[in-house]
Amino acid sequence: MPITILHPAPVPFNDTNNVDPSDSDSDGGADLDGDISMGGRPAKRARTEDAAIVTPGEVITEDPQWMRGHGTYTIPDPPQIVSSVAGTLSKTNKLLSVRPLRARYTPEIGDLVVGRIVEVQAKRWRVDVGASLLAQLPLSAINLPGGIQRRRTETDELQIRTFFSEGELLVAEVQQLYGDGGAVLHTRSLKYGKLRNGVFVAVSGTGGGGGVVRARRQAFTLDIPGGEGGSDSGEKIDVVLGVNGYIWISKHVEGEGAAAETTGPGITRIEDSVGLNVYSSQNDSIPVDTMREIARVRGVITVLVENGLKVDEEMVTKGYQEAVEMSRMDREGEHSLWLGGERGKRLADALVGR
Repeated sequence: MPITILHPAPVPFNDTNNVDPSDSDSDGGADLDGDISMGGRPAKRARTEDAAIVTPGEVITEDPQWMRGHGTYTIPDPPQIVSSVAGTLSKTNKLLSVRPLRARYTPEIGDLVVGRIVEVQAKRWRVDVGASLLAQLPLSAINLPGGIQRRRTETDELQIRTFFSEGELLVAEVQQLYGDGGAVLHTRSLKYGKLRNGVFVAVSGTGGGGGVVRARRQAFTLDIPGGEGGSDSGEKIDVVLGVNGYIWISKHVEGEGAAAETTGPGITRIEDSVGLNVYSSQNDSIPVDTMREIARVRGVITVLVENGLKVDEEMVTKGYQEAVEMSRMDREGEHSLWLGGERGKRLADALVGR
């Protein structure tokens, strides 16, 4: 049988802040349609996040002094601002926007992203970064093996699949944005390049990034605790939190990977540091203990996302340390990796209570 979508009934919008409605200097206690006088100057307000959820086609306001933002459109007669997506209503001063409940990643210049090669063309690769459009990685925006700094030739174009081929993962930075929102990537840094020796995790949520937030460092290294004696095992784990919601957890290799120190040689001396195996697709031998801790970090990130907590370096580090302590107190010992159900809830509660 056909599905009929009924027009939603208008719902009065009330601010959740406890503001005295009689206060003439504050407009926080009035509803959305009546908090502005036609002749008065709109008051400056800090950005507020409102819990009101609107649906596509729902009229948000008919007041002409409100401006429409993302997720809305206008109707001229009568003048109305209407929601175009399902999401939460957000007000910034006199700007109305709707944050979608689920949406794809929107690239921004400078973002660190993890992507997968989906197509190889003559002078570029097309990369899936979770956005509406495939990103582009030009041949001129990568480092050649050995750090050779020169113009790309026809020989390089013929060997383009020796650098990246379909299905391979990489970490890169958004360098440029086209008018249609498409992103241009680059890997001309020791921090970026092909990914190996690890596991891929994708988290979903608002903006395509889910719990992953933009932070000072999107890539970092975790120390693996020692064995029975409690001493440092010497092994480390690299974690790359892509802003696009794609995450990479791998064994740490000195002088390689996105978590490498940025204090290394500059671009003029990069030929001294870029190895010939920088585009190797062969994984190294990974100890069983390291594989177990990689799985534990993945479980911690899953717990953070499922409980609505942000995913950044601080929360992942604290969550990993808490998970290790929980496993030590468990009857099964440190080899217990299960972080679902009640154990996951305990871990999330412990992180919130810190």
